[in-house]
Amino acid sequence: MNQMSTVSPAKPKTLPDAQTVLSVTHWTDRLFSFRVSRPPSLRFRSGEFVMIGLLKEDGKPLLRAYSIASPSWDDELEFYSIKVEDGPLTSRLQHIEPGDQIILRPKPVGTLVHDALLPGKRLWFFSTGTGIAPFASLIREPQTYEDYDEVILTHTCRNTAELEYGRRLVEHVKSDETMRELTEGGVDRLRYYPTTTQEVSGKMGRITDLLRSGELFEDLGLAGMDPQTDRAMVCGSIGLNTDLKVILEGFGLREGANSDPAEYVVEKAFVG
Repeated sequence: MNQMSTVSPAKPKTLPDAQTVLSVTHWTDRLFSFRVSRPPSLRFRSGEFVMIGLLKEDGKPLLRAYSIASPSWDDELEFYSIKVEDGPLTSRLQHIEPGDQIILRPKPVGTLVHDALLPGKRLWFFSTGTGIAPFASLIREPQTYEDYDEVILTHTCRNTAELEYGRRLVEHVKSDETMRELTEGGVDRLRYYPTTTQEVSGKMGRITDLLRSGELFEDLGLAGMDPQTDRAMVCGSIGLNTDLKVILEGFGLREGANSDPAEYVVEKAFVG
């Protein structure tokens, strides 16, 4: 069972670009999320990432790219992370507690932003594992529902426990009074499609296989993907991203960027 840590008094800021840890939730023995204070000067677009980390023993910063899981309007910053036993950063980061400090470089960047896509009607978020983090930001972003009639979040993990973060997130968005008008509008504008690859669940299978077979579209009652109306964002392992690029281009979608918007974008930052 996940346990939310309570907030303790903040420690004095002594690190460069220091931010204070406000809360920590351990979802499984491999996954945790945490919230930190937000620098007053930080401005970012939902879906972007920043460099965060800790000081090494030699006093030098050890930083990795982390997608901001909270939306651009939030007063705090949320992050969702794996725990890697021998990972240079995550082996230490997983032990943070409220009141601790982390380093946060307030220079957000990234490709998983609305500006990198051409206008469309349906937006797909394809994620595996902690790749759901940027989409946790985007499904809480009002612009998402202003720009698209329908939003579909897919999340694939090994077992159901690893899906809990996303399940609770979607549940919260759909029940939140301020978001309800954006996500409903008379129909279910935010659709959630979770799958597992190892543990038996209501829906099993890799998202790539479900796309290739057409089972995904059948489950959702859709005819398929149309480059005139469908847009997509992808965030997962390097292998998944590569496979999905081939699949999406097979549907006629082209990869976009901030400087050259198109029909789909892929995240290129990875945590270690």
